[in-house]
Amino acid sequence: MLMTKPVSKETKIFPANISGFLAALGAYVIWGIFPLYMKAVAHIPVMEVVVHRILWSLPIGLGIIIVIGHGRALWTALKQPKMVAMACLTSALITANWSIYIWAIANNHAVDAALGYYINPLVNVLLGLIFLRERLNRWQWCSIMLAIVAVLILTINAGGLPWIAILLPLTFGFYAFFRKSLPIGPTEGFSLETLIMTIPAIIGWGYFIATGQDYFFHGTWKDVGLLVLAGPFTAIPFILFAVGAKMLNLTTLGLMQYLTPTFLFLIAIFVFHEPFSTVQLFAFSLIWLGLIVYTAASLSTMKHRQPKETIIELKKHPQK
Repeated sequence: MLMTKPVSKETKIFPANISGFLAALGAYVIWGIFPLYMKAVAHIPVMEVVVHRILWSLPIGLGIIIVIGHGRALWTALKQPKMVAMACLTSALITANWSIYIWAIANNHAVDAALGYYINPLVNVLLGLIFLRERLNRWQWCSIMLAIVAVLILTINAGGLPWIAILLPLTFGFYAFFRKSLPIGPTEGFSLETLIMTIPAIIGWGYFIATGQDYFFHGTWKDVGLLVLAGPFTAIPFILFAVGAKMLNLTTLGLMQYLTPTFLFLIAIFVFHEPFSTVQLFAFSLIWLGLIVYTAASLSTMKHRQPKETIIELKKHPQK
């Protein structure tokens, strides 16, 4: 007699592994409150902050590589020119993203930065359409059109394109797009990118020191502490996210990704007291509506796909 397990009619949204959930939550919360740190270093040049993010992240990344015993994988990657070339590209993109983000917070554009990271999932969909020839359903098109209308409204209101809200999701979207092509684990990838960025970071730090513009040797002890903290603030959430991503399904991660821009948005309004007009509220409402439509469509797609995949799996491996 053929016995099969009943086909589930529901998609599991909540994680079965609480450790993975807490790790991902920790990553998104740290990313969410990171603007508070960046505001504290707003008096320091943007590129010097980026330099110290790189330099103090390196020992953390390499230390974890040694502890988990993945040093050989990193060494193998360093000996492959194509992989190093791709890592150079992803390093440049994430450095650009960091620089824009830090500048935005320091110059009172946290609201624009929050908008950019809300748009990010929709930019990923567009990149899939353009470069991977992925097909979009009508609800995904609806989400993208809502985002475009919101950007147009903000452009007309401000008299120019909201460049921060556009460049942040573009740089991070392309970073994620090319990062997927690196056949290396997340921790090893992070360490590889940091190693590549270390050489220009040292050169940059040398320039700041030689010209007397650096805050590490010519600043206060508070400045030194803040610059050293740039490493943990960069490396720790990335590693926590890598742990969570391995344990959680993509639906859960997709829903949790909205935590970071929400934290950023609330901090911008209630802590930094940045101006937020009625027009901006309307534009944000369109983005939020687009994200609701996009998320609901994604959940619906997964819900209808799972029974079919389960039936196929049962046919391949029937239990007697």
